[in-house]
Amino acid sequence: MTASNLTPVFSLHQGSLPLLISIPHLGTQIPADIAATMTPVAQRTDDCDWHLDRLYAFAKRLGASILTPTNARYVVDLNRPPDGANLYPGQDTTGLLPVDTFDKEPLYLDGHLPDDAEIARRRDTYWKPYHDALASELAALKAKHGKMLLWEAHSIRSHVPRFFDGRLPDFNFGTSNGASAAPGMGEALAALVERHGGYTAVANGRFKGGYITRQYGQPEQGVHAVQLELSQITYMEEQLPYAYDEVLAAKVEPLLEALVTTALARVKAADAS
Repeated sequence: MTASNLTPVFSLHQGSLPLLISIPHLGTQIPADIAATMTPVAQRTDDCDWHLDRLYAFAKRLGASILTPTNARYVVDLNRPPDGANLYPGQDTTGLLPVDTFDKEPLYLDGHLPDDAEIARRRDTYWKPYHDALASELAALKAKHGKMLLWEAHSIRSHVPRFFDGRLPDFNFGTSNGASAAPGMGEALAALVERHGGYTAVANGRFKGGYITRQYGQPEQGVHAVQLELSQITYMEEQLPYAYDEVLAAKVEPLLEALVTTALARVKAADAS
């Protein structure tokens, strides 16, 4: 649970349901030794998935297990493969150790880009413990319940020209084109949003699920993984200081709870059929 300096690198709340919610881009801390090599821009942690622990507070009440990191994605991106391979070939994206922000602002001082040894160190110190905890909790929940849902909680600004044109749909579900969850899961969740009204939704559009969804989602083995990339404009201010908007969030929270419970019900139904 700790890095070499004894600072916790993740927090795991263990629940009673066959449900694990992972929020791999929630962290905002940057260890001092790494921060010393970085630009002032990095300290803003602009590309954090802000406030998702607050938005998903219902999950603990429901009985979900919840896994969150301490450190910012600028330290290491927990939703990238350990070899740093691009999950969206032909499209621009950020890597295992991002070197710039979503707006292409440099994260490192001149001459301080991480070398291979530093990449390996951070992978071992920060990436591996999170994934060990994730795999262990998945195994424990599957052993107890026989089947389970891994919900990957993410958020992003509604406009990021580097990654997509125009405004992003509000709810972006990813199931690796159907490979990481029960058939039709992503489409059913998007349809629920559309029926709810007031929000837009898409399944397996620009965001099909990152490394965690693709790696751990094995529906044939009883582990169903869904990623939700939520547009931040639905619940917060998208500019500094990135404030939580309680009025907007109060409208989104019940829908999020309905989506998670619906997905869990579909997992049980799919495995029982």
